[in-house]
Amino acid sequence: MAPAGDFSLLKTAFYFGADAVYLGGKDYGLRAKSGNFSDDDITEAVKYTRALGKKIYVTVNIFAKNADICKIEEYALFLEKAGVDAVIISDLGVLKIFRKHTNLEIHISTQANVCNSYTAMQYVDLGAIRIILARELPIADISEICGCLEGKANIEVFVHGAMCISYSGRCLMSKYLTGRDANRGDCAHPCRYKYDLQYALQEEKRQGEYFPVEEDANGTYIMNSRDLCLIEKLSELADAGVASFKIEGRMKNEYYVGGAVNTYRRAMNGEIFDYMAELEKLPHRPFTAGFTFNDKNKEFEKSAATITNYIIVAVVAENNQDMTFQEMTDPGGVQIRIKNKITKGDEIEILSPCGSNGKSFVFSGDTVNVPEQIVSINCPYKLEPHDILIKKINR
Repeated sequence: MAPAGDFSLLKTAFYFGADAVYLGGKDYGLRAKSGNFSDDDITEAVKYTRALGKKIYVTVNIFAKNADICKIEEYALFLEKAGVDAVIISDLGVLKIFRKHTNLEIHISTQANVCNSYTAMQYVDLGAIRIILARELPIADISEICGCLEGKANIEVFVHGAMCISYSGRCLMSKYLTGRDANRGDCAHPCRYKYDLQYALQEEKRQGEYFPVEEDANGTYIMNSRDLCLIEKLSELADAGVASFKIEGRMKNEYYVGGAVNTYRRAMNGEIFDYMAELEKLPHRPFTAGFTFNDKNKEFEKSAATITNYIIVAVVAENNQDMTFQEMTDPGGVQIRIKNKITKGDEIEILSPCGSNGKSFVFSGDTVNVPEQIVSINCPYKLEPHDILIKKINR
């Protein structure tokens, strides 16, 4: 299950091997700052997805207020008409509207904080066919819930991406500090801010025990969590009964989505390669196996900055679809869409689900630094539309 912040990312996710994508419309989802999909976009996305034999799920997982409810019924009817495969919901009132007015499949969002079998079964009784569990559960609890739901509903868990200091993302901090409501898709991410601490924390009945805080020249990032990475635990999750592995990242670019999906797809297919090295190339914070496997590295990070070893420089344009290999390897034979500065002499690496994955070549063209500009280049390897070109950052 891959994130799709816009139509381009949807295509990227499917190209690199996702079985399904989750996306948001212009309203009612928890990623208001991503590109998101208009109603027309959703209609076209469904057609595109159907042609591939894949699935598309739409997030309607805000915590709705009264002003939202009268509009959600109309949106529900639209999504059913558009033909989406399911909706992802966290609010009981929104769930009731979808059950009353549509026959759409219901998935329960991680925002609903499902942590036990009884709660999961209650949602099943209300019509849910998939539960996306809270991220705070250990593997034993996940296995028990999967066993209780067998034949009634299936379980999805997050396996990769950014984590939140608050319980499954339910946070009031952004609203309090900035007026931007995280529970309505407009989080300002104050957990990533730098804070200056004037006093240490000590609980009343635990005299002498202080909350460990480290501060350096960069300040203190007391709430900045590591990124989740469970690629080494997929077999254990599958054995526990998990039906869907979910990658976080509707705010991320083509490189992140394509790289993460490509790596997890290859791992799930049983390929032998250094998948951690591939994931380390992507922008990320230090990884953790989180609460699921009681990782000792759940601690917070000293900086809000992500680790960036490689950057995307271009995506192979779709209009190369009908070109022959000879045309692509001739000078100026393949068209790419620029994402970041590319300079003559840069060593470029190919990210692809096809045979050219991991191969490198030296860029011989003139420097280009105009995002979204389409230019033609020469490459000694076969490139396909949606392949991604990256380069290592020299430090």
